[in-house]
Amino acid sequence: MMKLTNPFLEEIKECQKRDQKLMEKLVIIREGKETDFGIDENRVVRYRGRVCVPGVPELKKMILEEGHRSGLSIHP
Repeated sequence: MMKLTNPFLEEIKECQKRDQKLMEKLVIIREGKETDFGIDENRVVRYRGRVCVPGVPELKKMILEEGHRSGLSIHP
């Protein structure tokens, strides 16, 4: 298994496990009825290849703050 490289992915992955809506999607994914959602090699739920950030305000705040600190992401 490939190691998670983004520092937030491990936290996102753990929070996804507690997000009811994502867990409902997980059942549909496993049944093969969902094509837009998937699970990557790190067991992170993604939508069309993009990481699904669960509804955890502290996590979202942390990601946004990091994005604003970086000169290469979000916006100048």
